[in-house]
Amino acid sequence: MEKLKILVVDDESRMRKLVKDFLIRKNYEVIEAENGEQAIDIFFSKKDIAMIILDIMMPKMDGWQVCREIRQYSDVPIIMLTAKGDEKDELLGFELGVDEYISKPFSPKILVARVEAVLRRTTLTEEEVIQVGGIELDRAAHQVKIDGEAIDLSFKEFELLTYFVTNRGVALSREKILNNVWNYDYFGDARTIDTHVKKLRSKMGEKGNYIKTIWGLGYKFEVEE
Repeated sequence: MEKLKILVVDDESRMRKLVKDFLIRKNYEVIEAENGEQAIDIFFSKKDIAMIILDIMMPKMDGWQVCREIRQYSDVPIIMLTAKGDEKDELLGFELGVDEYISKPFSPKILVARVEAVLRRTTLTEEEVIQVGGIELDRAAHQVKIDGEAIDLSFKEFELLTYFVTNRGVALSREKILNNVWNYDYFGDARTIDTHVKKLRSKMGEKGNYIKTIWGLGYKFEVEE
């Protein structure tokens, strides 16, 4: 099986090597870029990058600009790295379509776990029937079973659950959920998404606990294995 290619973008060579070493151990192919301009050139020339791990503070072109450029053409998963612990930075990252956000210093093992969680989403999205934590979701039939019992979901509740399941382990802002499930830019309060989540949790019974609230941001779907 061909190795997945991950583009690691950071102006610190020591940081690139640290991340690269851990990813190679997990059988990923790693391509390095030392600044934003180089990252853009590599991404558009390679065409088969499976993920970008992207530092924010870099010369020539910072991580925000790189993210904006790439998001015009691609939904490739992006994990942002930053030395700052500023919540505003984190929220901006999610608004720009960042899939995950990790503050330095971080444990390389945690980074690898986040990489695998985000990549799991991209492989799950291809499956017609998804099974996770006692939930069976049949995308073609638009049907959900919990512990073998069918549950009755509205069209939007089904779409919302599908989005959560295929983004398992990934922090999702309300804006990102609305843009993907409702397919439009939403500039109001968050009651639409919160109301649907409340109804969905209720219909899922104990399995509704898989949908975790991230205060000030949105939600994350996590299954207790």
